[in-house]
Amino acid sequence: MIQRRAFLKSSLFLAVPSLSIPVFAKTAQPATGERVLRLYNTHTGEKLKTTFWAEGQFIPDAMKDINKVLRDHRNNKVAQMDPELLLLLTQLNDKLENSRELHIISGYRSPESNAKLHAASGGVARRSLHMDAKAIDIRLPGKDLKMLHKAAMSLQGGGVGYYASSQFVHMDTGRVRYW
Repeated sequence: MIQRRAFLKSSLFLAVPSLSIPVFAKTAQPATGERVLRLYNTHTGEKLKTTFWAEGQFIPDAMKDINKVLRDHRNNKVAQMDPELLLLLTQLNDKLENSRELHIISGYRSPESNAKLHAASGGVARRSLHMDAKAIDIRLPGKDLKMLHKAAMSLQGGGVGYYASSQFVHMDTGRVRYW
């Protein structure tokens, strides 16, 4: 069931497409400037460097490119990633003074893929925010994973998990919580 706030946000965004999402953003972003992401999908080998935010608005073609790179690599299903999550990633890059590629372990995860992973591992949530395109698992080669985790937690933009044995940090735009 969709929460009232999410419903209102999406309804207003669809009704007024020129409205900039950062008006609603939990994450503090400047009204001007550009936002760039450099991504490397560790499963598909795809790389992307794109400016997805400029002149106060998200850039639709860039968002489509990001959605494709962050798709469920198991079945190629694509979803619209939460723009808040992308803004959170740029905040993380700013905090770490990072201009290199973020390595993506998992972005969107279809319900079918999530169910299979959940059945095979106790570490996969049955109602994962990956299925809502509101979560991402990342690493940044050359940066200590604990430092990445600490930086992500300092943003207080949602959930942050530390997976040392799998070498990634989970970030999502759900409620603020840490593990």
